[in-house]
Amino acid sequence: MVNIRDLDPSASPLDYCGSELRRLREEAKLKQGELGRIVFCTASLIGQIETARKVPTREFSERVDAALGTGGVFSRLVGLVLRSQLPTWFQPYAEMEAKAAYISTYQAQMVYGLLQTEAYARAVLATGLPDNLDESVAARLERQRILRRERPPMIWVVLDEAALYRPIGGLQVMRNQLTHLLGLRKSRWVQVQVLPFEAGEHASLIGSFNALRFDDDPDLVYTEDLISGHMTANPDTVKEAALRYAHVQAAALSVEDSAALIARVMEERYGHHPAPCERAVA
Repeated sequence: MVNIRDLDPSASPLDYCGSELRRLREEAKLKQGELGRIVFCTASLIGQIETARKVPTREFSERVDAALGTGGVFSRLVGLVLRSQLPTWFQPYAEMEAKAAYISTYQAQMVYGLLQTEAYARAVLATGLPDNLDESVAARLERQRILRRERPPMIWVVLDEAALYRPIGGLQVMRNQLTHLLGLRKSRWVQVQVLPFEAGEHASLIGSFNALRFDDDPDLVYTEDLISGHMTANPDTVKEAALRYAHVQAAALSVEDSAALIARVMEERYGHHPAPCERAVA
């Protein structure tokens, strides 16, 4: 086991969180098991977080804040901790994404990360065979907190119809994911369009991309390849991406027709289909 006294609090947000948890727990004159009982977890989990061997969840952080009377220290820190679990190459984009006032994206293969359910995200992330799948899922869900801010960004998503048909995670996961997309119609800040197969060739056959706009900073374009992401503020690239997105958006179904297509696919492809033993016998 790592000796907590040897941890360098400046090494990472996770190390800092662990050292602060131990310091504040000891100031409160609580043993690991005593704090664990208060926040409904084991002494072992407290020890793992204090030694930076386990990533705290937001729920755990909020409970510790209440138990130790920290004034919200861990609830504020956990966002940094979870973001540090994102791939190193992705972290700069995540930071800019959190600052964006407007996000537009075309997704050719899957549902956009900010709109994924937990089960769908887990299935997607598992394809990369990560050693820390739970932490990766938690980090992706943490990114979605920007949708619940008092002033969330405006998000306009164009999904290729293929993303509706690819059964990521299985039938129930897909049904819940499409249900989630339909539920987003209640939000004025999130709009979803579907680019139908019948559109044929289109302006972004080359693949998915995101465009970020800010109140005070230059626009950015973000793309990914097999192993990393690429972010640029090059004016020519930004202009080209804006032109291509405009064409993709124009070729897509309206928001209302897109919702109708999502609902139809959800029922026809991922609805409850009785097994042979459930069918009536004539």
